[in-house]
Order: sequence, then C-alpha cells, then structure tokens
Amino acid sequence: MEQQAADVVIVGGGPVGMGLAIELGQRGVNCLVIERHVNPQPIPKGQNLTQRTMEHFHVWGVEEAVRAASPIPVDFGIGGLVAYGTLLSPYHYDWYQRVIVRPYYFRDNERLPQYETEAALRARAAELPQIATLYGWTAQEVTQDAAGVTVTIASADGALRDVRAQYAVGCDGARSLVREEAGITQTSSDHESRMALLVFRSKQLNELLAHFKGKSFFNVLHPELDGYWRFFGRVDTGENWFFHAPVPVGTTRDNFDFHAYLEQVVGAPFDCAFQHIGFWDLRVAVADRYDAGRLFIAGDAAHSHPPYGGYGINTGLEDARNLGWKLAATLQGWAAPGLLETYSAERQPVFASTARDFIESFIAEDRAFLRAHDPARDRDDFERAWAGRASAVGGEVQSFEPNYEGSPLIVGGAGGATGAVGAHSFKARAGHHLAPQTLSSGRNVFEELGAGFTLLAFDADERDVAAIEAAARSGGVPLKVVRDSFADGRSAYEANLILVRPDHFVAFATNATVSDPTAILGTVTGA
Repeated sequence: MEQQAADVVIVGGGPVGMGLAIELGQRGVNCLVIERHVNPQPIPKGQNLTQRTMEHFHVWGVEEAVRAASPIPVDFGIGGLVAYGTLLSPYHYDWYQRVIVRPYYFRDNERLPQYETEAALRARAAELPQIATLYGWTAQEVTQDAAGVTVTIASADGALRDVRAQYAVGCDGARSLVREEAGITQTSSDHESRMALLVFRSKQLNELLAHFKGKSFFNVLHPELDGYWRFFGRVDTGENWFFHAPVPVGTTRDNFDFHAYLEQVVGAPFDCAFQHIGFWDLRVAVADRYDAGRLFIAGDAAHSHPPYGGYGINTGLEDARNLGWKLAATLQGWAAPGLLETYSAERQPVFASTARDFIESFIAEDRAFLRAHDPARDRDDFERAWAGRASAVGGEVQSFEPNYEGSPLIVGGAGGATGAVGAHSFKARAGHHLAPQTLSSGRNVFEELGAGFTLLAFDADERDVAAIEAAARSGGVPLKVVRDSFADGRSAYEANLILVRPDHFVAFATNATVSDPTAILGTVTGA
C-alpha cells in the first residue's frame, strides 16, 4: 500500500470537514481531506446559516460565493413561521428571528442548501496549495501511535492506501468511523419516532403561501404529534421545497400516501412532484468527549440531533473554527501543552447545553403547550396562550449565545460555566464572542483582527501594551495590536485592553494595569 503524508488528515469533506481544511490551510498547515462522495449530495439540508457562520465564511474567503449561490433573494427575506393545526390556519407567528441579534455580529445571516455551501467551500479549498483532496475515497481504518496516525483508505475500485499524519479529525457524520476507532462514547436520547424527509416541487404551494411575505421555513404544531414538528422549508422562491415530520413506525416509500399527508399539514390541496423520499430516526446524541489522543471529531460525528433551529451545520462549523487554530498553534510550536485538550473542554459542553436547553427544551415546551391548550376545548384560553408564545420568541433567540466562560483558556470570569445559554452584549466579556464596533478609521474592528491573537488597545497605557507585546514575542505567540481611542461606540466594550483569540472570542479584558502579561499569554495558549 502507498503512503501519503500530511500534517492533518480530515475524514469527511462535508461543510465541516472542508471548513476545517480551509481554516488549517490558511494558517499554513498541510492537510488532506478524504471524502467518499465525488460530488456534493443534492439534498437540501443545513440551510440556515447564522451571522456567526457568515463571519467564518468571511474569514475563509467564501462569503461572496455563498451569497451569490443563495436561491433566496435578499429582499425576499429568510425568516420563519410557526402555525397551529395546519399551515393555513389563522394561528401563526414569526419564528427564529435572527435579525434580533444582528447588531452583535459582523455579517448578515444567509440561507441556501447545504450542497451549494459545500460547492463553495470545495472551490475555495482548491485555491489553497496546503489542501489536498481525495474525492471518491472512503476511510476503512484509523489507528494512532506516539508519533502520529495512520488512516487506511479505499477508492471506489478497491485500491488501498495508507495516509500518515500527525493528527486525524473525523468530520464523517453521525455514524463516524473515527469516533468508533477512537473509542469515544456517546450519550443519547432516543425519541422513538421515525422521521420522513421529502424533497418535492410545487408551484401551487408557493402560491398558497404567497401572503406569508419573507418567510422561508414553516413549522406546524399539531396535538397528535405531542410536541414534534411538521416542517416545510423553501429551497428557492419558486417551486422547490423540502419537508420533514414524524411518520408511523413501519412507513416506507411505497406504503404511505405522502402527497395526502402534505396536503393535510398545509390544509389545502396542491400539486406535488417528489424528488426524494428518505427516513431517519429522531434522536439527540453527543459524544462524551471530542478527542482521544491524536484523534478528534467535529460536526455530526460529535453531535447529532433533529434539524431544529439550524443548530447542526452552524455548531459544526464553530467546531472547525475552534479546533483549527489550536491544531495550527500546536503544529507551529507556539501552543502550550494543554491547548488541544481545550477543544473538547470548550465545544462539548456547548452542544450538550444546546441539546438540553434548546432542542430538547423546544420539544418539551411544545408538548406541554399542546396538552394544556386546545382551541376546540377553550378558544379564549388557547388564544391567550398562543399570543404569549409569540411574544416570547425574541427571548429564545437572544438567549442562544454559546460561550466559553468555564474554559481554562479564559482569564477572568471565575466560576463561569461553558454552554450555549447566555446573553448578547456589546461589553467585551472573557469567554464570549467579540461584538463588532467601528474604529476611528471607519473600518469595522473585525476588518483589523489578525490571524493570531489581537490586542485591542483603546486609550490604553502604552506600558501595558508593550508588556503584552513583549510576552507574546517571548512565547512566539502571533499578536497584532490595534490602537484606537475609547470614544464613540467603542466605549460599549467597557474595557481599554481586550485580548481577542484567533476565533474571535474574548480571552481577556480589563481596564486595570496588567500585572503579569506572561501568565496571561500562557493561560490563553493552553498552559
């Protein structure tokens, strides 16, 4: 068998795997992506891309391509809607209003099918000489030793090859080979429900929903589903749609009338031509840790769940951003020994919280609502409760704020806990995402952040700035300093000195004199 060397081998070339490759490639790390599909699979999943994800794409140089590929015009809108009973019932309200938190992020959110996202990421990866790709190859075995990892891969015609690297990352989905080979266990909750995924064309459905201006996805609550969703999503603004919902156990493509089911959910007849009918089991699973020695997992390999709220692809891309700079720092020699261990310490609790506090919570809340309120039983009570749900939507969006308050890489914030529940703020808080602000030059602070660490110094004491610069030089830590005044909107940061990580989370913020800059740089790099 042949051997091919790389710094990092990535098993799985979906959005998470390709995003990780770009993050590494742009940092000068040689990586090899193994992907079994020669072309992206034309199933419209993973469509909701958050503002945070679009910040990643901006850094990775794919934002323009992603926006150009979107089949949803900017002026159409990409909001959502929740309805009761049927999609055309009189009870509905706006849902998943990401625009509420837009001021706290540098880029607008976007919506497009995952296969279009994959195509844009593949094209960008092809531009980077540090990235090699093997499409049409499948990982067969993964082993590790003290010096590195070996991944045995097979081509479609049965040819075998050994790939040798220092690290391997499994971005290979819910049935991850890398996770299994690494011996990483999972904690899961099985909802014992069979789900159908339908992809279909219908011009009439577009006409029926034309009065829902600017809505790209719709979920329908019904008492008989006991809290689970029936969900429609636009693939474009014309005739292409997808739908997923629970179906009876034992349902197949041939023994169930899917067209009639769709009409029942909508509440009106309409034409329908199916392009895909598939099935999956409704369950939530999270790996108990995301690493084992030189093996790591990310994306669906680390966490799988029903497609509620767009958490899947966005969470996976955040995994890639977090792991990427830490692998690069380790390979390039400026990481302290504990840096790579913080990948699991930061990312695993975030998804565990996402699953517990959002996905599972949504299902439980919907179940409780449907059991307690019924317009056929007490219309006035139902309408009051429905109005209350509508008014609470903004709070749900605001409270989803993944942060690393409990991370060992954070200086300050003692007693904090890493998770997905938080509150958006312009204040620079250790462990939280940096909010954008305009600099005196007119450029956004995000346009000035460096590839390594960035020190934002707003009317700061130059002795403190110089001391941090000297500590960074001594430790070989890449550091860019951005100096400006504390005037205008920058005062909202409430800190004169803000140390920003390569993934744009705040590592340290203060208005006080810096007493031990060497200790600070040691902490934020994994010492």
